[in-house]
Amino acid sequence: MTGTENGVTPATIKYAKVLLSAIFTTALNDQVTYLHPCRGVKTPTVPRKPRTIITPEQFDLLYRALPDADAQLLVETAIETGLRWGELTALRVKDLAPRSRILTVSRAVVEVNPKFHPNGERFIVKDYPKDKEFRRFKLTAQIAAKIEAHIEVEKLGPNDLFFVWRHEPRDKSKLRLASDPVELRLTEPNEKGRSYRHGTLSAYTAGKCRCEYCRAAFAIYRAGRRSSGKDSPREPRLRSTDGHIPADWFRRQIWKPALKEADLGIDLSATRPPTTCSDAFLNGCSSIAGTV
Repeated sequence: MTGTENGVTPATIKYAKVLLSAIFTTALNDQVTYLHPCRGVKTPTVPRKPRTIITPEQFDLLYRALPDADAQLLVETAIETGLRWGELTALRVKDLAPRSRILTVSRAVVEVNPKFHPNGERFIVKDYPKDKEFRRFKLTAQIAAKIEAHIEVEKLGPNDLFFVWRHEPRDKSKLRLASDPVELRLTEPNEKGRSYRHGTLSAYTAGKCRCEYCRAAFAIYRAGRRSSGKDSPREPRLRSTDGHIPADWFRRQIWKPALKEADLGIDLSATRPPTTCSDAFLNGCSSIAGTV
């Protein structure tokens, strides 16, 4: 039975073959095996979907939906340069020549599992981009001016990153007093046919009610246990980063919320932010200098 008969899409099959082929290629080069099982294996055709091109008006909505000036500058720079994410987030102040507006792409950053990192860290900086050749190109005056202003405001040095991941801990939710359970009604009967008064622990646990009153009662109960030392509250997980911006964090925390707020009427949520902007916009418009 083939993968497509099991419901696997042609794109997934092709991606799996690429990964498996890379493994066998390494094994063949290292003389672990003398055959390459992936050679000559055909995969189902993956149709090319037409690119979605956004208009200047749509981009303006998306630009205004971004949460802060740093995110806006990052997206603008991605559009201006067309850089890959690893190249974009590895840019440093010394890579830009202010007078000539020449930007040099000389490195890329890769996020890895710490167990595969020599020092147990999260990011590895390669001293060459993906194509293994340095690239130089001239920025427009408007984006160069914005980058220089960003450098001045943030007081960045020559070796500092243009775009830095800043962790801002979320404020702890404030608990409020729950309503008097006597004044509230009963929950819907559970699988055993029993009902409980809203705003009680029994309604939350046995009645499986998740209304605001039952959740407040349970939250107050848990807060009391933590304050008395009976429970060990788990602090929010902190991303291990040396300042480089994780791609998945930007996608989930910045990009997708901005797309939802902008409500462009087209689905761009599955694409990577820099690729989406540069491909979709540069293919449809000659310049964005007057739109943002």
